[in-house]
Amino acid sequence: MKKFLLILSIFMGIYASAQEELKKDSVVTDTVKYWSVLGKNTVMINQAAFSNWVGGGANNVGWLAGANYNITYEKDKDLWENIIVLGYGQNDTKGLGIRKTQDVINVSTNYGRKFSKSWYFSLGAGLQSQFAPGYEDGNNPEAKKISNFMAPGYLNVGMGITYRPNDDLTVTLRPTNARWTFVLDKELQLAGNYGLKTDGATSLLQFGFLGTAMYKLKIMEDIHLTNTASVFSNYLDRPDRLVLAYGALLNLKVNKYISSNISLDLLYDHNQIEKTQLKQTLGIGFAYTLENGVKRSDRKDSQWWIKK
Repeated sequence: MKKFLLILSIFMGIYASAQEELKKDSVVTDTVKYWSVLGKNTVMINQAAFSNWVGGGANNVGWLAGANYNITYEKDKDLWENIIVLGYGQNDTKGLGIRKTQDVINVSTNYGRKFSKSWYFSLGAGLQSQFAPGYEDGNNPEAKKISNFMAPGYLNVGMGITYRPNDDLTVTLRPTNARWTFVLDKELQLAGNYGLKTDGATSLLQFGFLGTAMYKLKIMEDIHLTNTASVFSNYLDRPDRLVLAYGALLNLKVNKYISSNISLDLLYDHNQIEKTQLKQTLGIGFAYTLENGVKRSDRKDSQWWIKK
Protein backbone atom coordinates (compact mmCIF):
# COMPACT_ATOMS: atom_id res chain seq x y z
CA MET A 1 0.00 0.00 0.00
CA LYS A 2 2.93 2.34 0.75
CA LYS A 3 4.29 1.72 -2.76
CA PHE A 4 0.87 2.57 -4.21
CA LEU A 5 0.76 5.90 -2.35
CA LEU A 6 4.37 6.71 -3.28
CA ILE A 7 3.84 6.14 -7.00
CA LEU A 8 0.54 8.03 -6.88
CA SER A 9 2.29 11.04 -5.27
CA ILE A 10 5.01 10.95 -7.95
CA PHE A 11 2.32 10.94 -10.63
CA MET A 12 0.58 13.94 -9.06
CA GLY A 13 3.89 15.81 -9.30
CA ILE A 14 4.11 14.93 -13.00
CA TYR A 15 0.54 16.13 -13.49
CA ALA A 16 1.25 19.45 -11.75
CA SER A 17 4.26 19.98 -14.03
CA ALA A 18 2.15 19.21 -17.09
CA GLN A 19 -0.42 21.73 -15.93
CA GLU A 20 2.22 24.47 -15.84
CA GLU A 21 3.42 23.57 -19.35
CA LEU A 22 -0.16 23.49 -20.57
CA LYS A 23 -0.68 27.07 -19.40
CA LYS A 24 2.52 28.22 -21.10
CA ASP A 25 1.81 26.51 -24.44
CA SER A 26 -1.87 27.48 -24.84
CA VAL A 27 -2.66 29.46 -27.98
CA VAL A 28 -5.36 31.90 -26.95
CA THR A 29 -6.56 32.71 -30.47
CA ASP A 30 -7.50 29.12 -31.33
CA THR A 31 -7.82 27.84 -27.74
CA VAL A 32 -5.29 25.15 -28.65
CA LYS A 33 -3.67 23.43 -25.70
CA TYR A 34 -0.77 21.22 -26.65
CA TRP A 35 -1.00 19.31 -23.36
CA SER A 36 -4.10 17.15 -22.96
CA VAL A 37 -4.78 15.38 -19.66
CA LEU A 38 -7.49 12.77 -19.28
CA GLY A 39 -7.63 10.87 -16.01
CA LYS A 40 -9.98 8.78 -13.94
CA ASN A 41 -9.75 8.06 -10.21
CA THR A 42 -11.93 5.30 -8.78
CA VAL A 43 -12.78 3.90 -5.35
CA MET A 44 -15.15 0.95 -5.42
CA ILE A 45 -16.73 -1.04 -2.59
CA ASN A 46 -18.48 -4.43 -2.56
CA GLN A 47 -20.12 -6.06 0.45
CA ALA A 48 -22.32 -9.02 1.40
CA ALA A 49 -23.85 -9.96 4.77
CA PHE A 50 -25.75 -13.10 5.86
CA SER A 51 -27.76 -14.01 8.97
CA ASN A 52 -29.63 -17.33 9.31
CA TRP A 53 -29.56 -17.58 5.51
CA VAL A 54 -30.40 -21.17 4.56
CA GLY A 55 -28.74 -20.78 1.18
CA GLY A 56 -25.43 -20.19 2.97
CA GLY A 57 -22.72 -17.63 2.42
CA ALA A 58 -19.93 -15.80 4.20
CA ASN A 59 -19.90 -12.14 5.22
CA ASN A 60 -17.39 -10.21 3.16
CA VAL A 61 -16.36 -6.69 2.28
CA GLY A 62 -13.96 -5.53 -0.39
CA TRP A 63 -12.50 -2.39 -1.90
CA LEU A 64 -10.69 -1.39 -5.06
CA ALA A 65 -8.82 1.85 -5.76
CA GLY A 66 -7.33 2.89 -9.05
CA ALA A 67 -5.98 5.70 -11.18
CA ASN A 68 -5.89 5.72 -14.98
CA TYR A 69 -4.30 8.71 -16.72
CA ASN A 70 -3.41 9.64 -20.27
CA ILE A 71 -1.16 12.71 -20.56
CA THR A 72 -0.48 13.71 -24.16
CA TYR A 73 1.57 16.47 -25.75
CA GLU A 74 0.94 17.19 -29.41
CA LYS A 75 2.35 20.06 -31.43
CA ASP A 76 3.07 20.18 -35.17
CA LYS A 77 4.83 16.86 -35.95
CA ASP A 78 5.57 15.93 -32.34
CA LEU A 79 3.43 13.48 -30.38
CA TRP A 80 4.31 12.41 -26.84
CA GLU A 81 1.86 10.15 -25.02
CA ASN A 82 2.18 9.00 -21.40
CA ILE A 83 -0.09 6.41 -19.80
CA ILE A 84 -0.27 5.65 -16.07
CA VAL A 85 -2.44 2.81 -14.75
CA LEU A 86 -2.37 2.00 -11.02
CA GLY A 87 -4.75 -0.29 -9.16
CA TYR A 88 -4.99 -2.16 -5.88
CA GLY A 89 -7.82 -3.96 -4.11
CA GLN A 90 -8.55 -6.37 -1.27
CA ASN A 91 -11.42 -8.54 -0.03
CA ASP A 92 -12.01 -9.63 3.57
CA THR A 93 -14.15 -12.78 3.83
CA LYS A 94 -15.22 -14.22 7.19
CA GLY A 95 -13.28 -17.41 7.83
CA LEU A 96 -10.75 -16.77 5.09
CA GLY A 97 -9.25 -13.43 5.98
CA ILE A 98 -7.91 -10.74 3.66
CA ARG A 99 -7.11 -11.61 0.06
CA LYS A 100 -5.72 -9.40 -2.70
CA THR A 101 -8.12 -8.98 -5.63
CA GLN A 102 -6.38 -6.37 -7.80
CA ASP A 103 -2.73 -5.33 -8.09
CA VAL A 104 -1.30 -3.54 -11.11
CA ILE A 105 1.39 -1.03 -12.05
CA ASN A 106 1.53 -0.12 -15.73
CA VAL A 107 3.41 2.99 -16.83
CA SER A 108 4.43 3.77 -20.41
CA THR A 109 5.71 6.63 -22.52
CA ASN A 110 5.94 6.90 -26.31
CA TYR A 111 7.35 9.75 -28.40
CA GLY A 112 6.63 10.02 -32.11
CA ARG A 113 7.70 12.25 -35.00
CA LYS A 114 5.18 12.41 -37.85
CA PHE A 115 6.43 11.37 -41.30
CA SER A 116 3.03 10.87 -42.96
CA LYS A 117 -0.60 11.50 -42.11
CA SER A 118 -1.35 9.54 -38.91
CA TRP A 119 2.07 7.78 -39.04
CA TYR A 120 5.00 8.48 -36.71
CA PHE A 121 8.54 7.26 -36.22
CA SER A 122 8.48 6.44 -32.51
CA LEU A 123 10.47 5.29 -29.53
CA GLY A 124 9.26 4.51 -26.07
CA ALA A 125 9.44 2.55 -22.85
CA GLY A 126 7.05 0.77 -20.54
CA LEU A 127 7.15 -0.68 -17.02
CA GLN A 128 4.81 -3.33 -15.62
CA SER A 129 4.74 -4.84 -12.12
CA GLN A 130 2.65 -5.03 -8.94
CA PHE A 131 2.63 -3.51 -5.45
CA ALA A 132 2.38 -6.46 -3.07
CA PRO A 133 3.21 -10.19 -2.81
CA GLY A 134 1.03 -12.74 -4.58
CA TYR A 135 0.41 -16.29 -3.31
CA GLU A 136 -0.95 -19.60 -4.52
CA ASP A 137 -4.33 -20.83 -3.27
CA GLY A 138 -6.28 -17.68 -3.98
CA ASN A 139 -3.69 -15.24 -2.63
CA ASN A 140 -3.60 -17.00 0.74
CA PRO A 141 -0.69 -15.39 2.70
CA GLU A 142 0.00 -18.77 4.30
CA ALA A 143 0.53 -20.43 0.92
CA LYS A 144 3.61 -20.38 -1.32
CA LYS A 145 4.66 -16.93 -2.51
CA ILE A 146 4.77 -16.72 -6.31
CA SER A 147 5.23 -12.99 -7.02
CA ASN A 148 6.08 -9.65 -5.44
CA PHE A 149 6.90 -6.03 -6.25
CA MET A 150 9.30 -6.12 -9.24
CA ALA A 151 9.21 -9.91 -9.08
CA PRO A 152 8.45 -10.03 -11.84
CA GLY A 153 8.85 -6.54 -13.24
CA TYR A 154 8.98 -5.97 -16.98
CA LEU A 155 10.76 -3.09 -18.71
CA ASN A 156 10.36 -2.64 -22.46
CA VAL A 157 12.46 -0.16 -24.45
CA GLY A 158 12.34 0.05 -28.23
CA MET A 159 11.72 1.95 -31.44
CA GLY A 160 9.52 1.54 -34.47
CA ILE A 161 6.43 3.20 -35.95
CA THR A 162 3.10 4.34 -34.49
CA TYR A 163 -0.23 4.69 -36.28
CA ARG A 164 -2.62 7.11 -34.55
CA PRO A 165 -5.39 8.46 -36.78
CA ASN A 166 -7.51 9.69 -33.85
CA ASP A 167 -7.89 9.61 -30.07
CA ASP A 168 -9.57 6.21 -30.13
CA LEU A 169 -6.98 4.12 -31.98
CA THR A 170 -3.25 3.73 -31.44
CA VAL A 171 -1.10 0.95 -32.91
CA THR A 172 2.65 0.73 -32.27
CA LEU A 173 5.01 -1.73 -33.98
CA ARG A 174 8.56 -2.07 -32.67
CA PRO A 175 10.78 -4.47 -34.66
CA THR A 176 13.63 -3.58 -32.28
CA ASN A 177 12.61 -3.94 -28.64
CA ALA A 178 14.60 -4.89 -25.55
CA ARG A 179 12.59 -6.59 -22.80
CA TRP A 180 14.05 -6.95 -19.33
CA THR A 181 12.44 -9.25 -16.79
CA PHE A 182 13.40 -8.37 -13.20
CA VAL A 183 13.02 -10.68 -10.20
CA LEU A 184 14.18 -8.64 -7.20
CA ASP A 185 12.72 -10.91 -4.49
CA LYS A 186 15.50 -13.30 -3.37
CA GLU A 187 13.00 -16.05 -2.51
CA LEU A 188 11.85 -16.14 -6.14
CA GLN A 189 15.30 -16.02 -7.80
CA LEU A 190 15.30 -19.67 -8.82
CA ALA A 191 16.23 -21.12 -12.21
CA GLY A 192 13.10 -21.41 -14.32
CA ASN A 193 11.15 -18.75 -12.44
CA TYR A 194 10.06 -16.18 -15.03
CA GLY A 195 12.72 -17.52 -17.41
CA LEU A 196 15.73 -17.02 -15.11
CA LYS A 197 18.71 -19.11 -16.26
CA THR A 198 20.40 -19.68 -12.89
CA ASP A 199 19.60 -19.56 -9.17
CA GLY A 200 20.25 -16.10 -7.76
CA ALA A 201 19.86 -14.33 -11.11
CA THR A 202 18.01 -11.03 -10.83
CA SER A 203 17.09 -10.35 -14.47
CA LEU A 204 16.61 -11.79 -17.94
CA LEU A 205 17.23 -9.85 -21.16
CA GLN A 206 15.25 -10.60 -24.29
CA PHE A 207 15.37 -8.84 -27.66
CA GLY A 208 12.64 -9.03 -30.24
CA PHE A 209 9.45 -7.61 -31.74
CA LEU A 210 6.77 -5.84 -29.72
CA GLY A 211 3.38 -4.84 -31.05
CA THR A 212 0.77 -2.97 -29.00
CA ALA A 213 -2.70 -1.67 -29.80
CA MET A 214 -5.39 0.34 -28.02
CA TYR A 215 -8.93 0.84 -29.31
CA LYS A 216 -11.70 2.77 -27.56
CA LEU A 217 -15.31 2.16 -28.52
CA LYS A 218 -18.41 4.09 -27.52
CA ILE A 219 -21.15 1.46 -27.38
CA MET A 220 -23.87 3.94 -26.43
CA GLU A 221 -24.24 7.05 -24.30
CA ASP A 222 -22.25 6.64 -21.05
CA ILE A 223 -21.09 3.12 -21.97
CA HIS A 224 -17.52 2.81 -23.23
CA LEU A 225 -15.26 -0.15 -23.97
CA THR A 226 -11.47 0.13 -24.01
CA ASN A 227 -9.51 -2.70 -25.63
CA THR A 228 -5.75 -3.20 -25.30
CA ALA A 229 -3.58 -5.92 -26.79
CA SER A 230 0.11 -6.74 -27.10
CA VAL A 231 2.36 -9.41 -28.59
CA PHE A 232 6.08 -10.01 -28.02
CA SER A 233 8.41 -12.39 -29.85
CA ASN A 234 11.95 -13.03 -28.61
CA TYR A 235 14.42 -13.18 -31.53
CA LEU A 236 17.16 -14.69 -29.35
CA ASP A 237 15.36 -17.77 -28.03
CA ARG A 238 12.24 -19.58 -29.28
CA PRO A 239 10.60 -16.74 -31.25
CA ASP A 240 7.57 -19.01 -31.71
CA ARG A 241 6.75 -18.71 -28.00
CA LEU A 242 4.78 -15.50 -28.17
CA VAL A 243 3.88 -13.47 -25.09
CA LEU A 244 0.25 -12.51 -25.67
CA ALA A 245 -1.91 -10.14 -23.63
CA TYR A 246 -5.42 -8.74 -24.02
CA GLY A 247 -7.40 -6.45 -21.75
CA ALA A 248 -10.97 -5.14 -21.91
CA LEU A 249 -12.45 -2.47 -19.65
CA LEU A 250 -16.18 -1.75 -19.85
CA ASN A 251 -17.20 1.47 -18.12
CA LEU A 252 -20.86 2.15 -17.37
CA LYS A 253 -21.35 5.70 -16.15
CA VAL A 254 -24.27 6.33 -13.80
CA ASN A 255 -23.60 10.03 -13.25
CA LYS A 256 -20.67 12.40 -12.82
CA TYR A 257 -19.41 10.64 -9.69
CA ILE A 258 -20.81 7.10 -9.80
CA SER A 259 -19.87 4.42 -12.31
CA SER A 260 -19.45 0.68 -12.70
CA ASN A 261 -16.46 -1.09 -14.23
CA ILE A 262 -16.13 -4.61 -15.64
CA SER A 263 -12.62 -5.72 -16.57
CA LEU A 264 -11.23 -8.81 -18.29
CA ASP A 265 -7.54 -9.63 -18.67
CA LEU A 266 -6.03 -12.56 -20.58
CA LEU A 267 -2.31 -13.38 -20.59
CA TYR A 268 -0.12 -16.14 -21.98
CA ASP A 269 3.57 -16.08 -21.06
CA HIS A 270 5.47 -19.38 -21.31
CA ASN A 271 8.06 -18.13 -18.81
CA GLN A 272 5.40 -17.58 -16.15
CA ILE A 273 3.15 -20.61 -16.59
CA GLU A 274 2.32 -22.79 -19.59
CA LYS A 275 -1.37 -21.96 -19.34
CA THR A 276 -3.61 -19.05 -20.31
CA GLN A 277 -4.13 -16.72 -17.35
CA LEU A 278 -7.49 -15.00 -16.81
CA LYS A 279 -8.58 -12.26 -14.42
CA GLN A 280 -12.06 -10.67 -14.23
CA THR A 281 -13.32 -7.95 -11.89
CA LEU A 282 -16.61 -6.13 -11.35
CA GLY A 283 -17.15 -3.09 -9.18
CA ILE A 284 -19.37 -0.09 -8.65
CA GLY A 285 -18.53 3.04 -6.71
CA PHE A 286 -17.09 6.54 -6.76
CA ALA A 287 -15.30 7.65 -9.91
CA TYR A 288 -13.99 11.11 -10.71
CA THR A 289 -12.88 11.99 -14.22
CA LEU A 290 -10.36 14.76 -14.78
CA GLU A 291 -10.13 16.23 -18.26
CA ASN A 292 -7.96 19.20 -19.17
CA GLY A 293 -6.91 20.24 -22.64
CA VAL A 294 -8.47 19.88 -26.06
CA LYS A 295 -8.75 16.44 -27.60
CA ARG A 296 -6.97 15.96 -30.90
CA SER A 297 -10.27 15.30 -32.67
CA ASP A 298 -11.64 18.65 -31.44
CA ARG A 299 -8.62 20.79 -32.26
CA LYS A 300 -8.78 23.10 -35.22
CA ASP A 301 -5.19 22.40 -36.27
CA SER A 302 -5.99 18.68 -36.55
CA GLN A 303 -9.20 19.03 -38.53
CA TRP A 304 -7.60 18.65 -41.95
CA TRP A 305 -10.97 18.04 -43.61
CA ILE A 306 -12.11 21.61 -42.89
CA LYS A 307 -11.02 24.23 -45.39
CA LYS A 308 -9.33 27.10 -43.62
